[in-house]
Amino acid sequence: MASHTESKYEFGGPLGAGAITLGLPILLYFFVFACNDITGCPAPSLLNPRTLSWEMLRLEIGWPNGAIWELGSWQVTGLVLAYYLLSMILWRILPAHETHGTKLVQHGRPLTYRFNSFPSTIIQLVFCGVGTYLNGAEFFVWTYIADNYVQILTANILISYVLSVIVYVRSFSVNTNYPNTELRELAAGGNTGNFVYDFYIGRELNPRVTLPFFGEVDIKTWCEMRPGLTGWILLDLAFIAKQYRTYGFISDSIIFTTFVQAFYVFDGQRNEPGILTMIDITTDGFGFMLSFGDLAWVPFLYSTQCRYLSVYPLHLGWTGIAAVSAVFALGLYIFRAANTQKNVFRTQPNDPSVVNLSYIQTKRGTRLLTAGWWGMSRHINYFGDWLQASPFSLPTGLAGYTILSASSAAALSADFRMLDGREVIQGDAKGWGAIFTYFYVLYFAVLLMHRERRDDAMCAKKYGEDWEKYRRTVKWRVVPWVY
Repeated sequence: MASHTESKYEFGGPLGAGAITLGLPILLYFFVFACNDITGCPAPSLLNPRTLSWEMLRLEIGWPNGAIWELGSWQVTGLVLAYYLLSMILWRILPAHETHGTKLVQHGRPLTYRFNSFPSTIIQLVFCGVGTYLNGAEFFVWTYIADNYVQILTANILISYVLSVIVYVRSFSVNTNYPNTELRELAAGGNTGNFVYDFYIGRELNPRVTLPFFGEVDIKTWCEMRPGLTGWILLDLAFIAKQYRTYGFISDSIIFTTFVQAFYVFDGQRNEPGILTMIDITTDGFGFMLSFGDLAWVPFLYSTQCRYLSVYPLHLGWTGIAAVSAVFALGLYIFRAANTQKNVFRTQPNDPSVVNLSYIQTKRGTRLLTAGWWGMSRHINYFGDWLQASPFSLPTGLAGYTILSASSAAALSADFRMLDGREVIQGDAKGWGAIFTYFYVLYFAVLLMHRERRDDAMCAKKYGEDWEKYRRTVKWRVVPWVY
């Protein structure tokens, strides 16, 4: 049996890991039901907690009348698994870029990876595009997603739990007597001996499985770049179609939001080999954290803004579009320029753009850049990443709405009128919907700050005194003069 590594817990240790494992799925359900297309975002009763009752709230949020099992469906789960199978088939049959990852810690050898998520996504979107051309907003993919949204969410949550259990149990078959020929090893931070924490963080670093026809599949990288990211775009497009079926038009806000989110996905999938240097791949094991994050959290949380806009189709106008586009462009520029500068400095040190930049020569033989973008903060690229992602939420404005029946006296003051006669106003809900549509911005900021802290700790261990000198030279962590 493998000896346990020293317990250096993150995420609040076992208690925090357990709370996240149980709490995040509940949070996603809360977002779905509390911000809905039945009565409002938030549901009206939530704005009056003193008179809040479960019976009234249950009607307002569309909670199942029967057992909680109605949150799921065997048929829907089967179709979601078919979607996963399709993605796996495309991974296998499409031409792929094969490359080596970073060397394994114990083995000193790299694993080989197969990447083709971008063409796989394009093929799926072309199919949906043809279906939309032939059937319009009634294309069965879009209507099925809208009609079975909760059940699709449940299916992905269950899949993430089951996958987490499988890789956890399977991790105990890793041969820890190095060297061995299996190229399997445990993650340094996921072998603490505490079941709850190890299940969450992931015991095995790069779990792989060999399947008939498909061959060897790296579970972690496959989940990271394929079903969740592609599903995110499909959810956004389904909400565009839903808005059209509801109102007979498509708003500029939902088009812009879908565009920038699709750009984010496409950019990541086109540069898929870049994930091999990310901490998710090089350091973290594959457990519930990544399984749930990839398959449920990313597609369903990140598409919240389009889900909101499908019901409250805010019009930004050219001025609004220009403003949010400027924020997106600035963030993209900082993110790209900073990463490009670092890459050129590492690979082409004599390039005129970096040859005169100051740096710290470390005892390990590497150099720490202290000028240009990287002289402003230690992770200026994180700031650019956050800034380019903030337009995901900005098009929702001061979010919040209430849905009224067609016969309501407030109908004349309605902001929007649905084709079925219902009226949508902001009223007392104005601003409260930001809890849902701007949660992503807050979450992403916390995520990046936590990631920076992890990077800082690893670099301190790696570079020792040289990193202390670097900290004194480049004082700011992410945002210059702020953090």
